[in-house]
Amino acid sequence: MVTYKDAGVDIDAAEEAVSRIKKLARSTFSPAVLTDIGSFGGLFALDKSAYKNPVLVSSCDGVGTKLRMAWTTGTYDTVGQDLVNHCCNDIAVMGAKPLFFLDYIGTGKLKPDIIEQIIKGFSVACKQNNCALIGGEMAEMPGMYKPGEFDLVGTIVGVVEKDQIINSSSITTGDQLMGVASSGLHTNGYSLIYKIFNETELLQHKDALMAVHLSYVYLITLLLKKFTVKGMAHVTGSGIAGNLERILPKSVDARINRKAWKTPDVFQLIQKKGNVPDADMWQTYNMGIGLVVVVKKEDVSSVLAEIKKSKHQAYLIGEVVTGKGMVLI
Repeated sequence: MVTYKDAGVDIDAAEEAVSRIKKLARSTFSPAVLTDIGSFGGLFALDKSAYKNPVLVSSCDGVGTKLRMAWTTGTYDTVGQDLVNHCCNDIAVMGAKPLFFLDYIGTGKLKPDIIEQIIKGFSVACKQNNCALIGGEMAEMPGMYKPGEFDLVGTIVGVVEKDQIINSSSITTGDQLMGVASSGLHTNGYSLIYKIFNETELLQHKDALMAVHLSYVYLITLLLKKFTVKGMAHVTGSGIAGNLERILPKSVDARINRKAWKTPDVFQLIQKKGNVPDADMWQTYNMGIGLVVVVKKEDVSSVLAEIKKSKHQAYLIGEVVTGKGMVLI
């Protein structure tokens, strides 16, 4: 006789994990959440009276190979925060308010204590971003992952008034580029890290390498209330240029002054240790800028002051000039 557990799938462990995470997920609920964890689907009642013409905005992402840092260090809650913050930033730059988050966890052998830590990270970030963790999936797949490994994917759904969508169409010559500091690598470029550092070195620099991906949702909400924001770019894979190009009209270029801020030490360490070409560094990493906000020239001083009040660091990093939709660093 062969059981499902003999094949490597432990239903009891899955049920224990669900039991552990229910309290964490419930702590993120608002009155709009109509179902408990464990339902076939998550129900969320959008308050249509709060909007004239609501548009739902969604995004899906993963943590990528930063997960290896969690496996190496045995710290699992921070990658949960990374994932939620990354997803929330992606819709916030379009003007959207996060509503609810869904997760997927795939692993070879389900360990309830590790799952609990991951979900703890989700719940912490969901509360910080004022969104609800309403459901997800845990898949135990023997033979698909090495012992101790797992994968994470997250989906965020938010809402924005149709006439308040930030689509960057109004960006024009003379607009200014504000760069908001990152906490470090955020969730990109870790495959290169593993080519450069051995496991001992990864542990030696774990604080810098595992710094949580910052959420800019609160800051963005403040800026949208007080200023005319022409466009925003969440700087992830492909660096400042690759992400800023996604929002530029084809009639303008963005000219970046790379001397406007000091590149954080972690990036200098990576480049020096790996002898990484300058072009590769700028294409792979955010280089210390996690968010670019495009504003009118007359608003620069006020925007900088507002960002400082919100406990973020920001710099005037460039300007918009006549061009062809390119970023010039």
